[in-house]
Amino acid sequence: MPRTPRPEFPAPVLITDTAALEALCTRLRAEAMVTVDTEFMRERTYWPELCVVQLASDTDVAVVDALAPGIDLAPLGALLADTNVMKVFHAARQDIEIFVLRFGDVPRPMFDTQVAAMVAGFGDQVGYDSLVAATTGGHIDKAHRFSDWAARPLSTAQINYAAADVTHLRRVYEKLQARLEKEGRLDWVGQEMAVLADPATYRADPDLMWERLRPRTSNRRMLGVLRAIAAWREREAQRSNIPRGRMLKDEALLEIAASAPDSIDSLSRMRGVTRGFAEGRMGAGLLAAIAEAKALPEAELPDVPNHRDGPKPSPALVSLLKVLLAAKCEQHHVAPKLVANSEDIDRIAAEDAPDVQALQGWRHEVFGADALALKAGGVALGVDGKRIRLIRT
Repeated sequence: MPRTPRPEFPAPVLITDTAALEALCTRLRAEAMVTVDTEFMRERTYWPELCVVQLASDTDVAVVDALAPGIDLAPLGALLADTNVMKVFHAARQDIEIFVLRFGDVPRPMFDTQVAAMVAGFGDQVGYDSLVAATTGGHIDKAHRFSDWAARPLSTAQINYAAADVTHLRRVYEKLQARLEKEGRLDWVGQEMAVLADPATYRADPDLMWERLRPRTSNRRMLGVLRAIAAWREREAQRSNIPRGRMLKDEALLEIAASAPDSIDSLSRMRGVTRGFAEGRMGAGLLAAIAEAKALPEAELPDVPNHRDGPKPSPALVSLLKVLLAAKCEQHHVAPKLVANSEDIDRIAAEDAPDVQALQGWRHEVFGADALALKAGGVALGVDGKRIRLIRT
């Protein structure tokens, strides 16, 4: 069954021309808060193709057809840049990436209800439909989640589906805002939003892409080749607008870096490389990147990544810290994943003074201080009925 906005929400309006968009954005810039969402396609491209933008206030609900012939999205850019209007998203990272690419900056100011929900104890990366149900009692039908948003015309069902993502979001925001303000945690959300509010978060540096492959080698020459070919792949994927993994998979890059082929024949024998690829323009570009990296002087090669392959933490201590994390997060009603990840736990267990996020800011108050006390023997864990409790020693 197609979803439709609840009766208290205005009926959605489809915006297909610049004049209507400008009039809408003028009205929205008089509001204190606007909810925002996007629909886009990315399965076959490197760059996301913006198809639809949804916007809502108490009096307007609009679905903007970003692919409408001749439409100019500049009024939308002005709205997103208006610091007098709070822009509210759910799971904002991909939406913000699109706006950074289109307008050159992140929306300011902004609020992500998924981040806020984790701070408020709704679990790790809670889904929008679950959050709507938990905070407002509303229902989201995800039947059109995988629609082809680039196809035109947009159906009534698609328009209603898209609109519901910003109408319910207003109520979610109001509920979370009130709850976090009462609990004194709005500044926690602000700290988490700092990364999302940095435009650099959304700009991939081709020369750093090799690091995400996490190569397990101390051979700096191989790392130099890997850095060069990963950067080549990223730039070529951007230029050709092809997903990087569709051009060459990560596993193929690692094998090519290890072998450093110097001819079409040797390149074509690599896993994931076809003869046609090796003989074509891309093959020539890849071989040139390899040759350039092989000619680098030793001083210009990348350093070996620090994977912290030193002493392994005690599995028993790691398990205790994980129990402590779960207990403290249950006590404070906050998602454990937001407080500490597995690497944080391992480093706290293994290192004397680890520089990890779990020991900083509000996380130190919630978990970090007791984690260090547990490790030092100043705290023990016990059971009180059905709950874990801390015993100060």
